[in-house]
Amino acid sequence: MRVGRLPRSTVRAACHAAPVLTVLLSLLAALVVALVVVNFATSERRVQEPIEHLYGVQDPQFRRAMSLLLGPTLLEGNRVELLVNGDRIFPAMLAAIREARRTVLFETFIYWSGEIGEAFAEALSERARAGVQVHVLLDWVGSTRVDRQLVHRMRAAGVEVRMFHPLRWWNLARLNNRTHRKLLIVDGRVGFTGGVGIAPQWCGDAQDPDHWRDSHFRVEGPVVAQMQSVMLSNWSKATGRVLHGQAYFPPLRPAGTMHCQMFASSPSGGSESMLMMMLLAMTAATRSIDIASAYFVPDPVATETLRAACARGVRVRIVTPGRHTDQDTVRRASRGMWGPLLEAGVEIHEYQPTMYHCKLLLVDGLMASVGSTNFDPRSFHLNDEANLNVHDADFAAQLQAVFEADLARSRRITLADWQARPWGEKLRERAATWLRPVL
Repeated sequence: MRVGRLPRSTVRAACHAAPVLTVLLSLLAALVVALVVVNFATSERRVQEPIEHLYGVQDPQFRRAMSLLLGPTLLEGNRVELLVNGDRIFPAMLAAIREARRTVLFETFIYWSGEIGEAFAEALSERARAGVQVHVLLDWVGSTRVDRQLVHRMRAAGVEVRMFHPLRWWNLARLNNRTHRKLLIVDGRVGFTGGVGIAPQWCGDAQDPDHWRDSHFRVEGPVVAQMQSVMLSNWSKATGRVLHGQAYFPPLRPAGTMHCQMFASSPSGGSESMLMMMLLAMTAATRSIDIASAYFVPDPVATETLRAACARGVRVRIVTPGRHTDQDTVRRASRGMWGPLLEAGVEIHEYQPTMYHCKLLLVDGLMASVGSTNFDPRSFHLNDEANLNVHDADFAAQLQAVFEADLARSRRITLADWQARPWGEKLRERAATWLRPVL
């Protein structure tokens, strides 16, 4: 079959269009690359060398450093209650919301549909209808699975619901900056923080793989004002409005004897501060470091800090998820980097019954850091995070007991176990480590 020639005008148009299309594609590719670079980069110089060990956590100089070098100030007169798993966490949070008289502020990464999402929506809506000022900040990425009708019902009841960094053209450079914080503050007097999201997985008592293991914390005392301040900083970013006054910052009397500070980090200001705080705490250890982390992907400086702790006689133990995990790639990247830690004497344990979502740093049975921060690059460099630091031996003893119980339900991975992994597993883990900076 013979094919006729194309008209000259058509050929000329195609020839002219080709360079234009090439330029457009090049510009699009450059834009994509620029967005990727901007979203995964921070403007701050990262911590590149281990911190020198100068004192222990029991030394007054350690508390001065935590307050003055890093801030905010450690405040005395607080009470922190440990809540283990959803059966204890959610009733306490819902009870506090239902008792609100003036204000409720709630910031969370995950808010999904389901019975627990409905329960929170109803409690928040009821308080809003009663005249309480209710402000809810949901991360746009973390809450993509929420029923939009549920959000509409809350707004119709008077709840002010906002999304953190939604997909808009002016937010493209910040699309990878998510709020991973979990904060609930009621009447400026009672605060909650920890690891739970509002989703069915966090319900129950970690009784099976469908119900996760996690911890949360109820807080009273002067440090609640710091928690409120952390929440309101992101609220002002999302709305452009500053909330203040006695309804949000009432006078706070001592509620206990614990010394606490609410520590926050964000790529827009102080993204390295959370890592620096944890490095400083681990460097001060003289007896023990216990870490619980849902996603454990240490960078070279953190790895060397843990190795140095072992070298000076500190017992270092880590509990992280086993086969039940919601992030296989993160687990593979983590396992691929365990060699130097295991060689140094670090104990690594994989939790067996279900997904392990806890976040804990416990040093020498005296200082604890709990909240939303995982031990990974995303938490240290890309997310907005918030941790409550508590300096109190009795509280640390409670956490120690729970950590030991988790340890008993975990499988220790020895150096011999790690070295004997099948070659296919080693290759997949090595490939996953290439993604470490963005995990």
